[in-house]
This record gives sequence, C-alpha cells and structure tokens, in this order.
Amino acid sequence: MAVLQIATRPFADQRPGTSGLRKKVRVFQQPHYLENFVQSIFNAIPDRAGKTLVLGGDGRFYNREAIQTILRMASANDWGKVIVGRGGFFSTPAVSAVIRARMAHGGIILSASHNAGGPDHDFGIKYNTANGGPASEKITEAIWSASKSLQSYRILDDADIDIDTDGTSILGEMQIEICDPVAEYARLMEHIFDFDALRRLLQGPFRMRFDALHAITGPYAHKIFEACLGAPAGTVVNGTPRTDFGGGHPDPNLVYAKSLADHLFAENAPDFGAASDGDGDRNMILGRQFFVTPSDSLAVLAAHATVIPAYRQGLKGIARSMPTSQAVDVVAEALGVAHYETPTGWKFFGNLLDAGKITFCGEESFGTGSDHIREKDGLWAVLAWLSVIAHTERSVADIVTQHWQRFGRHYYTRHDYEELPAEIGEQIMRSITAQLPILSGHTLAGRSILTADDFAYTDPIDGSISTHQGLRLLFTDGARLIFRLSGTGTEGATLRIYHEHLEKDPRRQRQDPQRALHDLIQIGRDLTRIETLTGRKTPTVIT
Repeated sequence: MAVLQIATRPFADQRPGTSGLRKKVRVFQQPHYLENFVQSIFNAIPDRAGKTLVLGGDGRFYNREAIQTILRMASANDWGKVIVGRGGFFSTPAVSAVIRARMAHGGIILSASHNAGGPDHDFGIKYNTANGGPASEKITEAIWSASKSLQSYRILDDADIDIDTDGTSILGEMQIEICDPVAEYARLMEHIFDFDALRRLLQGPFRMRFDALHAITGPYAHKIFEACLGAPAGTVVNGTPRTDFGGGHPDPNLVYAKSLADHLFAENAPDFGAASDGDGDRNMILGRQFFVTPSDSLAVLAAHATVIPAYRQGLKGIARSMPTSQAVDVVAEALGVAHYETPTGWKFFGNLLDAGKITFCGEESFGTGSDHIREKDGLWAVLAWLSVIAHTERSVADIVTQHWQRFGRHYYTRHDYEELPAEIGEQIMRSITAQLPILSGHTLAGRSILTADDFAYTDPIDGSISTHQGLRLLFTDGARLIFRLSGTGTEGATLRIYHEHLEKDPRRQRQDPQRALHDLIQIGRDLTRIETLTGRKTPTVIT
C-alpha cells in the first residue's frame, strides 16, 4: 500500500463559511476538488500525527464515496485512528459528543445541514476541533490559506474498506474503528435527562410525533423515543435516512416540514410535534395547533432549566446570536445570570462554553443547545421540551402563553428571500449600509430609530473581533429590524430580514406575528427595495 503524492492545482472557491464548505455535489465530484479541501484541512492541523479523528455525515448523496476518500487520505497524512459511524452515519451533535467522550483531536462532518440532497443538490464538509465545536475563524482562515497554495495531496493507494460492520481494522498504519453512531449519544442523553419521568409521559395518554424528514435523526429518534422511552411504534415518522431525503427539503420549518405542521394543526392532533434537519442539529417544536418560535423555545427552556437533572443547580449564563430575539435576555435578567449577544455561527458560543460563562445558547434558525456538547442539538431540545411538559403537566400552548404573561411576548418573524442573484443581494446590503449614518434619529412608520449600525463583536474570552455581522436598526421602543445575507446556501444569495417587537400587555399577546409586525415588515421591504429589484412580492420562507 503506497502513499501517493498527487499533483493538483488550487481551486479559487474553497473558502469555508460559517459551517464549512458547501457546494453542489457536481462541484465536489470534480477531479481533485474534495481531495484538495481535505488536504487543506489536514495542512491546517500540523499536530495531527498519531491523533484520533471522528468521521461521519448525514447520509446524503456522495457521503459514502467521500468517506472512503477521506479515510485513505487520513492514513496517508499520519492520523493514528479514525472513528467512523456505521454506514458512514453520524449526526452533527453525535460527532461533537464522540469527540469529547473519546478525547479525539477533531472530527470531519459531511453535511450541508438543512439543504436539499441528491445528485443535483448539495454536499458539505466541515472540521470540528478537540472541544467538539466548529473550527474557529483562525482555523478556517488557515484552511483557506492552505487551499490557495496547494500543489499536491497525499492519499493511500488502496481499495475501499467495509464501513457497514462494527469493529476495528488497519488501513496503512492507521486504525479504523466502525462504531454504532447512536450509542454514545444516547448514553449522554440518559445522563442529562430523567428518562424515568419521560417514560411515564410517553407511555401514558400523551401523544407525540417526531418527523425525521428522512434525515440522520431517524435512527437516533427510533432508539431514544421508541426503544428507550417506550413511545408507541410509529411515533417517529420518515425515520429512514435517504440520500435525497425522500425528495424533500430537510429543513424543520413550517414550509419544508409542512406535513408535520398540518398534522399538529388538524382536528385530532397529537399533544406535541417536533422535527429535525439533515444533520440533526436543528429543531422545530409544535404543540397542538401551536407553533413555538425558536427564540421563544430558547427562552422557555432557560426559564424551566432546573426541571432537567443536569441543570438542577441553575444556569451559569445564556447566549444568543444577534438576530435571535431578545426574549431570552429578559429571562436571564430575571434569573440574575449573564447573557451574551454573539454573531451567527455556533463557533462563537464555543469560547463562552469552554470558559464556563454560559450553559444554554441558541440561534433563531432553529438551533438550541447547552454545554453538554459544542454544537446545537435537535434531539436535546426535543427531550428538554418533553421534560418541561412532564414536570409542569401543561400543554405546549399553556407553557408558552404563561411565559409571555410573565416575561412579555417578543413578536418575531424572519423573512427569507432565497436564491437571489448574488449581485442583487450585495447591492441591497451596500445600499442599506450607505444609509446607516443618516438613519439614527429618524422616524419610520411612527417608530424612532435609536441606533443604526453594522454589528461587530469582540470575543470576551480571547479578544478576537468579528465585523460585518449584520445590519441593525434599533428603535427607541425596543423594536429591532435586522438584515443579513446568509452563508448556508450554495446558489446565489439568501437575504434574511428579521423583525422584532416586545408586547408586555397580555391582552395584546395573541395576535398573528405578521399582523403585529406589519409596520416593521413594510419598513424592511421599503429599505431593501426588494420588489423593485427582484420582482418578488413575497418571501420564499416566513418563520
């Protein structure tokens, strides 16, 4: 088995985004493309020799082929051991859990998260570090720098290995362990939550439905909800991962998980519904005829955290991404704990978690998590909600509405305009940026603007500075209007507009958010000139 040194040339489009590198499958299938990026990752980790790497993905198209390539390259690049989920499967939260439990040096996750899968759709790859979390900007910049000057990559000249049978084998001088991708994660969940209380809930009259969207969380949900907790067979639907996610879009929101939403809003709906995304790190929570926004979800879980055994002593602090609503800030203040506002991207929570500054964190893009790992965690959020329901013996709707009565309701909605021409997205952001200096003090639709800025973040742990993280209009009444271009798509640009307003009067807390936020929505449309520039009268997705 010879180590081959394959000559190559750099690709100009391999700069990692907030969640690694995401491209169309056909881009990754180009000769040398995957290999170049993997070699760039390895070159950015000079102390890898003899260390352990965790490897797996969400099962999307090209997952298995990529794993075989990465294994041969890992052997040729002096890794000592690679832990692979059976069949090439690993949810993103499980990779983080295994890295931490096995004290691995890092992990490679093959996923494009909530993006569609299949030969004509998306693939992705990202590196997680020894703390279990996404690589820092310092490391992703090192990967990008390495990719720009790459002249060759190293790969073992050998056949594919069996990744479908548990056990160990040797590839070159590197050990490969094929393991159950669910076991380590399930044990962690049992350590965090009161499984006896959850069994009593799920084996009683309470009914739930979990939609895995034919993505990675199917095997995890079958194991935890049905096998461990005794929920009736059929509680988990669409639980078999498919390379194209069954032709659907593995994004747990009211548009792409519409069948679940329809089921929960039907006449004979179950008590609780939830869904996760392609790689298992996002979640959507529904009650009977009731949708819980991700921002409210984080706030409610923080307010009830002590009903969960792992958090019985209380929270150290809470963090949210800047575009996430300020609902959890109010809870943190009531609990007397610190709260932090970070840029979008889970890696920004990592330093706070590692320093012991926070326990819970979340993003408005259906991501919630805690200090048990260094990724957002869809099934963790579902188990946390079930724990609150079991403890309070209340419905989802009652839990949330009582939360609003105590803390106020942060009306909140996000409008996504997907696959815009990239130049239009950039034009919109440039235009608003140019207006920021003159917007402060102005009144728009009866609301006075206190501050208009481009959000920048100074990390309180290491002092690093991240700029250009989103354009903000902060109004004197506490309302906010935020504009960002998302970095998770693979074609064009996705413009996201966030709207928020706090309503403290319980008599005015049951309105449709689109109606309650109508004036902010109109301000956003006017400032972006979205209809004039694109002809689009409505967003692609509203959450």
